[in-house]
Amino acid sequence: MKHGEDAETGKEKKEKQNLLAERNRNIRWDKLDNTANIFPVIAGEELTNVYRISVTLNEDIDPAILQTAVDRLLPRYPAFNLRLRQGLFWYYFEENGKPAPRVTPETTYPCRFIRDNRNNSYLFRVTWHEQRINLEVSHVLTDGMGGFVFIRELTYQYLRLSHPDLMETLGDNLSSTTTFNREDSFLKNYRKRKKGTAYGVKLAFRLRGERLSKGQFGVCHIYLSVKELKAYSKPRGVSINDVMVAAMIYGIYKEQWLVHRNNRPIRINIPVNLRPYFDSETSKNFFVMVSVEFLPEKEDYTFEEVLKLVHEDVKRKVTKENLEVTLSYNASKAQSLAAKLVPLFFKNQGMLWAYRFISHSNTSTLTNVGVISIDEPYRPYVKSFHAMLAVSMAQLLKGTVCSYGDVLTFTFSTLYQDLNIERCFVRTLASEGLTVSAETNGLFY
Repeated sequence: MKHGEDAETGKEKKEKQNLLAERNRNIRWDKLDNTANIFPVIAGEELTNVYRISVTLNEDIDPAILQTAVDRLLPRYPAFNLRLRQGLFWYYFEENGKPAPRVTPETTYPCRFIRDNRNNSYLFRVTWHEQRINLEVSHVLTDGMGGFVFIRELTYQYLRLSHPDLMETLGDNLSSTTTFNREDSFLKNYRKRKKGTAYGVKLAFRLRGERLSKGQFGVCHIYLSVKELKAYSKPRGVSINDVMVAAMIYGIYKEQWLVHRNNRPIRINIPVNLRPYFDSETSKNFFVMVSVEFLPEKEDYTFEEVLKLVHEDVKRKVTKENLEVTLSYNASKAQSLAAKLVPLFFKNQGMLWAYRFISHSNTSTLTNVGVISIDEPYRPYVKSFHAMLAVSMAQLLKGTVCSYGDVLTFTFSTLYQDLNIERCFVRTLASEGLTVSAETNGLFY
């Protein structure tokens, strides 16, 4: 009898092994895009490379329904149903067959490092607080545009579950505008070019100041009217984004450069979404960095003068031709024979050294997520959106812009104790006749 039981046990084990082997044969895997390769190398507790996009509803969040929404959405959204694996030559993505990450109440500061071994190996987390849903994403997975598309679908799914009339009227399909495209648009649009660099690496002016306590993360939201900003920027022939960049530079100039002046420029790194320039719908990262530079050459500048200089610099640099040069230069590094043949361990050391070298070439970063649109049936339930970046090496203050309806929200992420730059930002725009309000998470002195 015991022999029969052993034989049956052996048969069951073999069947399980066969099922596991079959599953492994069917697992999806994917390469990281050109930009994403750097993020696993530099990410950690101090340099998290995590960004947050939040949606605030007109009702309290039900965490059980939110968990169900994540559970339902994730299998249908392959761009987020992934885990990061390490190969001999490159990191790569593999389909994640584990249960969806647990939705948790927000109990700590934003943009914390995502430890995949505590998150069912997923590269994103979902938390909630009162009426707000927070999506935090590792940049290795996708950029801000990809993150927005996911939180929009999560919001739709949550509202359909919370309001059966929406489910009955709209069904349970994903939005027709949601893309599942996973092409590496860097490689698709890469063009071989002559030797040389797309940009130089020069030291930028660095911010100074007392830091918040270890582990703390300061947030300052500044609210403006989109209608007022359009009325202000149009007659001046500038964009709203130009105004935001100029106000940030002006705050740094007035509060820090004039105090700690040197011959280094204030240089703001601006991620440019390449999708509209190259007709791409990819859900992977697809952006390049453009540096907007301001080096004072006289004793005192007005905001109007800084705005004009910023506009001219952006106009000169943000062209399809220049963006293609930068794109191709960045992509060429991964296409070299050395990059393909050198083992990952040694590549990581090289990328880490290069990142540390170039990290001091910008004073700060300002990213604009853009105009956030919500399908009409869901709009009565959605109050607002916020977005923010984690800080990084040599950049302990960053800015993020997004707009929904008539509200543009500029969010400062900071590890500094004081809000001098943020106050100057507010005062400058208010002095230009704009209506400005602000709120913080209460950490500042």
